[in-house]
Amino acid sequence: MSDRLSDYDFHLPEELIASRPLERRDASRMLVLDRHTGAIAHRQFTDFPSYLHEGDLVVLNNSRVIRARMFSEDHRVEFLFLEEVAPSQWKCLVKPGRRMRVGATCRAGGVELTVKAIEPTGERIVEASGPIDFEHHGELPIPPYMHRGADEQDDLRYQTVFARHEGSVAAPTAGLHFTPELLSTIPHAFLTLHVGIGTFQPVKTESLAEHVMHEERYEIDGNAAAAINTAQRIVAIGTTSTRVLESRPAGPLEPCRGRTSIFIRPPYEFHRVGALLTNFHLPKSTLLMLVSAFAGSDHIRAAYQEAVREKYRFFSYGDCMLIL
Repeated sequence: MSDRLSDYDFHLPEELIASRPLERRDASRMLVLDRHTGAIAHRQFTDFPSYLHEGDLVVLNNSRVIRARMFSEDHRVEFLFLEEVAPSQWKCLVKPGRRMRVGATCRAGGVELTVKAIEPTGERIVEASGPIDFEHHGELPIPPYMHRGADEQDDLRYQTVFARHEGSVAAPTAGLHFTPELLSTIPHAFLTLHVGIGTFQPVKTESLAEHVMHEERYEIDGNAAAAINTAQRIVAIGTTSTRVLESRPAGPLEPCRGRTSIFIRPPYEFHRVGALLTNFHLPKSTLLMLVSAFAGSDHIRAAYQEAVREKYRFFSYGDCMLIL
């Protein structure tokens, strides 16, 4: 099993990167991969329920994306609010950083923001003079590779139809394909993982053993824990649901909340997830490493080559892959 970053690279034609959603959520194509044999089938996402068996449970992440991207009133500073770490104090990414050193202030979101500290990784801890009006002053932080700002279409489509608990700075994108109608036909449960800044951060070390994984907050309530404990097979929707489930020790699952920095890569052995629905991920990303651990690096490499040949749409607004 490779522990080198370069082994998770692949060529992706620019035209296959989806910067806009399809007209219908459930209109995506779905590549089906048998992780035991490597067999590939080409289907539509609407075929997803036909791959479920009696005793299966579909587990989805119901975190909601906040309008976390905001500019100062003079438009000279951009903020990405990551997490409220204390009352009125937020961890933020700030551009340009040189304008916001410790003690610097500016107005954004209807309040005054003051830099109280700078983290070793560069994030700022800023204190707000009052409640920040994200709804009126912020915008959804759609991925940088889209090379555009969020608009009204993103306000609707960069959220899952079941998004409930605010806290993410990126959508759990495998869930974007689901409609209320399809959900009503399948056994399912929700957990919550607030997607953090690691979504935007590239792996910078050639040796994966040296990569420091980002930490994210999660919660599993009593209803979800009970359903998971009685399921015969867990079908995880997305890498976020997978990371939560695999963060918990083997055995009966208890209601819980916590933080996880689990880095799943080959040769990790999964102890909860039995099938995985996921989108197609960026080259050299930790998400690509996770699916490689689940299906095997050779099978994933072949599946991605097939997806490129067949012109599947990649990334957040793209098509999906079901790994069985």
